[in-house]
Amino acid sequence: MANGERAAHFASLDDRREDQFRQVWSNELNDVFADVAKYYDRANYVASLGLWGWFRKNFIEMINVKPDQQVLDVCAGTSAIGIALLKKQPGLNVTAIDRSEAMLEVGQQNARKLDLHIESLVHDVHQLPFPDNHFDVVTLQFASRHLRIYDVTREIMRVLKPDGYFYHSDMLRPANKIVSTLYYSYLRACLNFTALIFRSNTAAVNCRKYFIDALQMFYSADEFDQLLYEIGFVDVKHKTLFGGMLGFHKAKKIITQENKPKEN
Repeated sequence: MANGERAAHFASLDDRREDQFRQVWSNELNDVFADVAKYYDRANYVASLGLWGWFRKNFIEMINVKPDQQVLDVCAGTSAIGIALLKKQPGLNVTAIDRSEAMLEVGQQNARKLDLHIESLVHDVHQLPFPDNHFDVVTLQFASRHLRIYDVTREIMRVLKPDGYFYHSDMLRPANKIVSTLYYSYLRACLNFTALIFRSNTAAVNCRKYFIDALQMFYSADEFDQLLYEIGFVDVKHKTLFGGMLGFHKAKKIITQENKPKEN
């Protein structure tokens, strides 16, 4: 498949996903996350059978950061990743961006309790309001299934500095059909259970089927590798857990003639 054909392929996948989920993406997800913000982290611990902290630890260990670096946490939610990175390297400058004001407010509360500073911005991540070549590190976790991810990843490439790194973590579509069948069955039961015990609102309850459907139309770990290469990243590496149910990706932006830093 030629470069132009690959780009059209990934764009068409985004088109199909958006056509399928436009109503949820545009009109329902904000209400869902406004409700779940107050119990989001606890619900994830329950849903993961207590493994949520271990998942996060695996992701944070992958991320290399240095003092004074500029870090952008895309779809930051409750800023769990930004907080963990500041614990790992207190000298970072962390910016959190998310469309959900409620989720970011919980993140600010959590950061303040630990005397940590994170800049927060409520904004659509499909058009990042930052200049080109601005951040040393960009992270994105547990939100890609709700996005036109090809478009968002191109924006991430744009705002990354040359030699900067992009780190991605999300639930993925297992390549093995037996694993995926078991996975989706567990998630259906889990979503019903968490909705019950945390008394989710109507919007969250009504989106239970969507969360499974969105995952079924998302990428496997290898397919996400291909997307990153198509965007222009290099040194793409990934690690998966539980047969591809969860994946972590790392990719580098290279220096080109177009983005080469100007000499003084």
